[in-house]
Amino acid sequence: MNGERISPKGRGAGFNPPNRFDPEHHEIELETFEDDEDYLESLRRPETEFLPDRSRSVIAENQSPDVGFEASLNPYRGCEHGCIYCYARPTHEYLGMSAGLDFETKILVKHDAPALLRRELESPKWRPRVLSLSGVTDPYQPIERKLRLTRRCLEVMAEYRQAVTIVTKNRLVTRDADVLAALAAHQAAGVFVSITTLNPALASLLEPRTSRPSGRLEAIRALTAAGVPAGVMVAPVIPGLNDHEIPAILEAAAKAGAQTAGYVMIRLPSAVAPLFEDWLQRHRPDAKDKILNRIRSMREGKLNDARFGSRMSGQGPMAELIARVFRSSCKRLDLNVRPWPVSAAAFQRPGGDSDKQLLLFD
Repeated sequence: MNGERISPKGRGAGFNPPNRFDPEHHEIELETFEDDEDYLESLRRPETEFLPDRSRSVIAENQSPDVGFEASLNPYRGCEHGCIYCYARPTHEYLGMSAGLDFETKILVKHDAPALLRRELESPKWRPRVLSLSGVTDPYQPIERKLRLTRRCLEVMAEYRQAVTIVTKNRLVTRDADVLAALAAHQAAGVFVSITTLNPALASLLEPRTSRPSGRLEAIRALTAAGVPAGVMVAPVIPGLNDHEIPAILEAAAKAGAQTAGYVMIRLPSAVAPLFEDWLQRHRPDAKDKILNRIRSMREGKLNDARFGSRMSGQGPMAELIARVFRSSCKRLDLNVRPWPVSAAAFQRPGGDSDKQLLLFD
């Protein structure tokens, strides 16, 4: 088994690429002996570690002009969903870890997120605006079912009528439909469900620990029924792999109740590119060159283009064709007819000045 790469079960990444900030990188050399089968099996099934995150603030300001939010909240760093294409993978390198398996098996947990959020919303420095939950990693990854940090943050937001837009690939979001509906009554909540493909077999390889496509469509249906504005995000669009599904994804989402839609072209910053190339070699070897060449055709010959304005949609004939297909499908399905109905106008602090004055007479 010398030189053979282990393919971890239930994980997107097949290995840990070097950390660009760390000059040292250690590869595991595999040899099969009679007594090391348990060791090899542990490599095939790496367990997830949950590590405490001691951050002293929980709201991050966004300076990128082509991202649709000013501020975000991320209860978790790293994501067990394991989406192979995730643009956020390189953020783990700032923590001294790898963008590969480390990103999906070493999850940093902000246990104090609800308390930190309350403190920041109480601060007179807070300027009311819509928060993105979460902007980097998914707030409804599997551990949320147990820890309920996202739920508790939403409960704090409901007290302040703090507006929030959520993007998720997990139907677990429907668990919190009651809190989201209470916020939506003040036009202060909406959810985008991200759907990459309607093919469950492909989804299980691209996004191994997310909800299946049918579950995500059910989430749109349940949120809409609860009075929570729901949209669909076709993300990422991977030319040569899932771009032909854009009309079908939009149609299925519209039938489920989505009224708003968006899409994002695949982005392969730094270590994400070799991880995605390795994934193609393992799962789509016959289509690998076609897919990579189509990505390069939209990125001026490269696999990634970090420039604002083009990084989300690409450039060139292929990118223009995808944009036309998306727009024409939305028009046919009456998507994006009305603006996204989430506003920060309803923000208020519980026990505001008028309430405090009344307390003087108690």
